[in-house]
Formats: sequence, C-alpha cells, structure tokens
Amino acid sequence: MASPTSEPLPDIAVVADACFITSHRLTEWVSNAPTMEEDVAIGNIALDLLGQARGLYAVLGDEDQLAYFRDAPDWHHPVICELPNGDFAHTMLRLLFISEWLSQVWPQLSQSDNEHVRGVAEKAIKENAYHLRHAGNWVVRLEDGTEESMRRMTAARNELSPYAADLTDVRPPQQRDRTDLIELLAEMQALARTHPGATW
Repeated sequence: MASPTSEPLPDIAVVADACFITSHRLTEWVSNAPTMEEDVAIGNIALDLLGQARGLYAVLGDEDQLAYFRDAPDWHHPVICELPNGDFAHTMLRLLFISEWLSQVWPQLSQSDNEHVRGVAEKAIKENAYHLRHAGNWVVRLEDGTEESMRRMTAARNELSPYAADLTDVRPPQQRDRTDLIELLAEMQALARTHPGATW
C-alpha cells in the first residue's frame, strides 16, 4: 500500500483515456496489418488496452458515458495516443513509447488504496510486458531491415519524439490542438450518440 509520504499516483482518468484511445487507434489496423499473424496480435493488444480502460472507468463512473458522450475538451490522455496511425512503423513506435510509459504507470497504480485499481494494474503489468516486447521487436526489426523500413522508422521517430516527451508531463486539454481527437470521436461515438441508451 502507498504510504502518506509516497509520490502521488498517476491520474487514473489520464491512464484510462490513454488506454481507450490507443486501443481504438490499434483496431484501425485490424485486417490492414502486414501479416495475418500481426492482425491477430494487434487485435489482442487493442483488447487488452480496452479492458484496462474499462477497469479504470468502472472506478470513475459509467463507462459508456465516459467513452461515448464526452466531447474532445473532456479527454485527458497524452496527445500521442490520438494521432492518426500513419504507416506501420509509426504505429509500432507509438505503441512502444506508450507501453514504456505504462510500464512505469502500472506498478505505481498497483500500490493504490483502491482494491479495484490495484487489481486492474496487477493484470495490466503482465499484459503491458507483452505489448512492450512486441512493439520493441518490431521497432528493432524495421530499424535494422531494408533501406525503406529504416527510412520509415526514422521518419516516425522524427514525428513522434516530441509527443513522447508529453507522456511524462501530460498537458491540460486546452493547450492542445484537438482536431485529430474531434475526428476520431465523431467516428467512434456516432452510433452511441445516434441511439443513446440502446441495448442489443
């Protein structure tokens, strides 16, 4: 358990939103990944992140309301999570950056005073270890591959590195350009907002 003198724990709303939005971006790759095996792997990672988000949303309130009925200014994840996928190198490097951040976050949350948060974090530590290894293997493979794959990974690093710094100092939403998130939410929330309260 965390002692009164411990460092403050990460904001679970930030972590939940980060997992949820990253999960959605990854699902956009399903059926578009370089191999069938990677389609399955990306889908499984996305499901892990969705489960982590849902676990934390359960502590914060109604998960459907939090996921489908908030506007862009009310989301608190690091901006790197919402960026469009780009190519496969871009997606794997982003997943690596986010997984590295979560590898520090989940052990901290496993010390929460909230039993439910501790349970989510303890399971997530194991899942995130796989995500980190999977993304890291792809980054190395692409960096050490063909001239084209090296070029694409270099371009991804140049684009994403400034956003990776945001992972350790999450900026308030009002300081961000929310265009990418607004477009993402319009697609993701359309059905729920068109038929609020619907059951299947």
